[in-house]
Amino acid sequence: MGSPAADEHANDKQAVTDQTSSTVNRRFCTAPMMAWSDAQCRYFWRQLTKNSLLYTEMVTTGALIHGDRARFLEYNDIEHPLALQLGGSNPQELAICARYAEDWGYDEVNLNVGCPSDRVQNNMIGACLMGHPELVADCIKAMQDATKIDVTIKHRIGIDDQDSYEEMRDFVGTVAATGCKTFVVHARKAILQGLSPKENREIPPLRYEDVYRLKRDFPELEIIINGGIQTHEQIADLLPHVDGVMLGREAYHNPSILMAADELYFGAEPSTLSAHDAVRALYPFIEELVAKGAPLHHISRHTLGLFNGRKGARLFRRYLSENAHLKESGVDVMEAALQLVE
Repeated sequence: MGSPAADEHANDKQAVTDQTSSTVNRRFCTAPMMAWSDAQCRYFWRQLTKNSLLYTEMVTTGALIHGDRARFLEYNDIEHPLALQLGGSNPQELAICARYAEDWGYDEVNLNVGCPSDRVQNNMIGACLMGHPELVADCIKAMQDATKIDVTIKHRIGIDDQDSYEEMRDFVGTVAATGCKTFVVHARKAILQGLSPKENREIPPLRYEDVYRLKRDFPELEIIINGGIQTHEQIADLLPHVDGVMLGREAYHNPSILMAADELYFGAEPSTLSAHDAVRALYPFIEELVAKGAPLHHISRHTLGLFNGRKGARLFRRYLSENAHLKESGVDVMEAALQLVE
């Protein structure tokens, strides 16, 4: 599990940090998704793709500084390359948490400037920060000064009536002046009053051209596009215009899409792994979790969409939904569900 480096391992940790800070490949990433991209989900995804950059759920600075730090930061080493996403707007607190990210061995630390929920707005977290570019720049600079790993940002193309391309360009320019090189851009604006977070992922129209234009105006920056991406064919159309793509809900609801990522985006040999193999590769991990008292549901829920479109997929989902929460459920329940899928 990832954990704070002990003094005797400090030099080893620094060597890893120096390597990863300049070698993170963001050609294909999975998005930070609250209640979805937890450690169990990421362990499952890593069976499907070895090279894609995975992001944690957003973690607030308050939770890390004042809460159970290990609960939020622990992960399995198999999850690398792995980025920690932070939510916050206090530069000093973000600096502390960026240092935590380095100490725990994360490959990147990312600032959330895209979440539109009312709860985070009230704490000056997420998309509302697009209205405060100088503050965001101060936050990024403080994070950079605190750590040697990559400090990146994920943001929208605008908020409310601040949604022109020029306003986004100026926002990016202000943040880039800190030396920040990587911008993950959700190609929708956020409507902070009147739309739920779910609606904000669907209703504001996608404006991919604005993200393409951003890359043209800032060729020296790494621009990763996010929002509405569902197929590898679509990604093939996007990649000539940007440096990488970030897949969100499709990666969760249809995780088999991840199985081609290593070949398509990282030059790996075609995978011979089947979806059944990927689930069975989880069995030692499942046994470990169950032995610690965690229900099978904690990991099986992330696999429910793996067989979408295949005969038996509905039976697979139903069997797990009915049995995975039971205290005695373990690998045998997972295997019985697999037997229902051709």
